[in-house]
Amino acid sequence: MSILSADIQSQLEQQGIELPSWAFGNSGTRFRVWTTGGTPRDPFEKIADAAEVNRVTGLAPSVALHIPWDKVDSYDDLRKHAEDLGVQLGTINSNTFQDEDYKFGALTHEDDRIRRKAIDHHIECVDVMDATGSRDLKIWLAEGSNYPGQTDMRARQDRLNDSLREIYARLTGEQRLVLEYKFFEPSFYHTDVPDWGTSYAQVATLGDRAMVCLDTGHHAPGTNIEFIVMQLLRLGKLGSFDFNSRFYADDDLIVGAADPFQLFRIIVEVIRGGGLNNPDVAFMLDQCHNIEAKIPGQIRSVLNVQEMTARALLIDQSALAAAQSANDVLGAQAVFMDAFYTDVRPALAEWRESRGLPADPMAAFAASGYQQKIEADRVGGVQAGWGA
Repeated sequence: MSILSADIQSQLEQQGIELPSWAFGNSGTRFRVWTTGGTPRDPFEKIADAAEVNRVTGLAPSVALHIPWDKVDSYDDLRKHAEDLGVQLGTINSNTFQDEDYKFGALTHEDDRIRRKAIDHHIECVDVMDATGSRDLKIWLAEGSNYPGQTDMRARQDRLNDSLREIYARLTGEQRLVLEYKFFEPSFYHTDVPDWGTSYAQVATLGDRAMVCLDTGHHAPGTNIEFIVMQLLRLGKLGSFDFNSRFYADDDLIVGAADPFQLFRIIVEVIRGGGLNNPDVAFMLDQCHNIEAKIPGQIRSVLNVQEMTARALLIDQSALAAAQSANDVLGAQAVFMDAFYTDVRPALAEWRESRGLPADPMAAFAASGYQQKIEADRVGGVQAGWGA
């Protein structure tokens, strides 16, 4: 008998993790962007690679786009291409960190012309949402300052709020604005949206369809991320996750690579707070594969999330609650750790096969010949990626 009950299997069946289109392009560090064979040259090829991840895992039903990286002449054609491959277009991400005008800010800039340009870019992103059927506009701002006295921090918060209000007013229907935060980089003295509290303070003034995005790599060392997850779920303002992993800063590594136990703890709070398979809490990846192969990197990432979800669902909630009520510190921790230490991989492999999926998605992809095919086919043109 499987260690995964019918209820757990049902919850795993519903799980979906959105992939980032940019994870399939070339990336690197401040010093070098690395190129690889078979890298997509346009958004259509990125989506094809994302669909391959979904084919072998059944876990990745949608793909997030980044504008202007993923601009195309016809979003109807892009949407149909995705649907033909069995996936959907998801979150639209804005970009105000690669234009010369945004050196000293975008939505917070003192210059009305530059701030207008940044707002108009976000309005364009909402136009893309209209065309793709996407629900969420995700905003991350590389804005702040490097030196004390360089800028008026309070005035920047006021300008940010004014800018966000205008963008939010453009949304229609069920569309949402999701504001991401990051505690430093590329600004090192202050960042305009450095933490969940600032993001919450900004979106709380906008309306019910303005939410916080929690990137698991965007916190100072030692931060209790699962506490933030709990609090945002409690407040009804956790709109999405960007899952990745970090050793030191915003490393954007495969989720669970640096601290699998942290990923487990986060998922525990997601489940406890009603965030698992909740359509209002989107699970997404946000990572770059600099030295590892891109498609296997995404496969490994979604499998890591699935495995930790299965472990978290194994917690004996009745026993845990009893131990907590009795202030049985070691008893409660033992229940918690029993679930974490359970090897769910054989049960998940068996369950995948029962659904017509490969028992080992990593091996299935390696044996498929897909990587060799795209390396042979994608010759010429300009590989997708970002400059450094």
